[in-house]
Amino acid sequence: MSVNISVETPNENQIHEIAYDGTETYQPKSSLEDLKKEDNKDGVPVDQFQPSLWPWDSVRNKLRDALTEVCVLQDVLSIAKDRKYLILDPIQQEPPESKPMVQVYARKKALAQAASVLINGADRLKASNVEQKNKSNFHIELLRLRQNWRLKKVSNGIIGDLTYRKAGSKFWHNGTFEVTKSEDDPEAEEEAASGPSTPTSTIPPTIKQTSAIKVNVPSELQGVAYIKVITQKDHEDLCTAKINLMGYGRNTAQQSNLWQTVLERAQNVLFCKELFNQLAREAIQLQAPIPHVVIGNEIRASLFPQVQLIISLVHTISTEKSSPNQDNDSPASGPLGPSKKRMLAGPLAADRFELLEMTKSETILEQIIAQAQHAFLRRRTQYVLDTLARDVRDPQIVSHWNAMNSPTMSCVKINIVTHGYETMHRTALLIHVKDRTLKCIGRDGRVMHLSYEPQELRDLILCQVNQHQITSLLSLAKCLAWQVLSNSNHLGIGSVEPLGNASACLLSSPNGDRMIAVELRSYNSLEARVFIAKSPRQDFFQIPLVPEKIWENLGGHFREVRFDKIEGKSFLMKMEYLMASLTSASN
Repeated sequence: MSVNISVETPNENQIHEIAYDGTETYQPKSSLEDLKKEDNKDGVPVDQFQPSLWPWDSVRNKLRDALTEVCVLQDVLSIAKDRKYLILDPIQQEPPESKPMVQVYARKKALAQAASVLINGADRLKASNVEQKNKSNFHIELLRLRQNWRLKKVSNGIIGDLTYRKAGSKFWHNGTFEVTKSEDDPEAEEEAASGPSTPTSTIPPTIKQTSAIKVNVPSELQGVAYIKVITQKDHEDLCTAKINLMGYGRNTAQQSNLWQTVLERAQNVLFCKELFNQLAREAIQLQAPIPHVVIGNEIRASLFPQVQLIISLVHTISTEKSSPNQDNDSPASGPLGPSKKRMLAGPLAADRFELLEMTKSETILEQIIAQAQHAFLRRRTQYVLDTLARDVRDPQIVSHWNAMNSPTMSCVKINIVTHGYETMHRTALLIHVKDRTLKCIGRDGRVMHLSYEPQELRDLILCQVNQHQITSLLSLAKCLAWQVLSNSNHLGIGSVEPLGNASACLLSSPNGDRMIAVELRSYNSLEARVFIAKSPRQDFFQIPLVPEKIWENLGGHFREVRFDKIEGKSFLMKMEYLMASLTSASN
């Protein structure tokens, strides 16, 4: 049985190449010229196409090719079915080399990058939140400004006043400022926020301050100003202080706006200038024993001999574009003659009491000078008391300063005691330190007024020490049954001391056969002279003129004792040892 087989070439072109992405590249179909080239591979020139001599030659070629393909397909199928030649199972790859530390570092780096991204995002959110909080409406900011500062509406806008005219000030400076709506100018805001650095600045440097209000103050009120007060002695600074308003504002601790800081600084500058101007006028008007001197921005006043008070105005403008400089204003001028109140005393029919009150009123400069004098005199008094307490070891000098004092008066209580004999006697002295004088009140109620000279206070304390030693010795003698024959705090014999006086006392033993004479000098309280005498007299001889034997008990001559060789740490301890030894010898 015969079967007709039709063999045809496929219409699709053969695949030439398959790329890695799956793209297939096909071979183009062969043209007549390509066939000529294939037939001419042997180098035989062919001028024209020569058809096959056998008409079934083409069919035979196709059948042969088809048979070849079928054979190849059969071989492929046989190989695929037989596992001996082909294995289709997946082949396991070799495991990669494990590196644990590299993995740890890689994970750590990835976590750090992720954390930095989160932190940066949180910082941006915080900054955005702070900026949103700082931004406020213009009208709300203006309302806050009106609550603390005086404003008024003018044709050009809104202006304010920084002067103290409503409080009675007569300062000539025009302290007006202008209020406008701020524009978004980061450079201007940054420059205003930085400003001159002061210890009482309320703007944190790390937070960007924004405000809907912009305040423009005059150039002469910009910067930092303060009043410097110096106390000098022989060109040596004893005390220095600075006065300003920064840190004492109404809302300094609560407000952090730019306009609040700018206005507080400007008002501080105005206050310092006005205060210095008032002090300069008063310095010219006052008639002091040593006239006050006003030169430029400096006032010099004499407190004590060789002690001066210097008040100076310092105004510094510190910015990035300009270097710090000192204000060179010279408000050294003031009216001459009586004040306005005294000039109107006649037309207003002022009485004598009102005239006296006008003369008693103190100016600001007089109050400052009085306080400076008191501070210096108190410091000098402390130095004298500390020096005496260091030098005089017997007896002990203890000072107690009162904590509640006034600006022009202080109180100190002095106790003089002997160690180990506190119950015997205690000498108390109260001193009131004023501006130029000292008022001393003794235990017996006596009042002594001293000047500002330190030597007077030193002499008084040494005199009190001298009297304390004598009084304590009398109390000790009574405890030991010795009799006090005489006592004098102002002895008029002996050499004249440069300062102070001498004190002496005469003691007798219980039997009356021993006597002790003690002499103390207030100029040198560390040394004491002690004399002893005993009875009956060894050189007494009975004569017709003195027949009675009762005169034999008269005391003999006094002999000085080497008091520094007696055992004891204090004067009273040595005297107690001496009296005890003399009492035992007489028995």
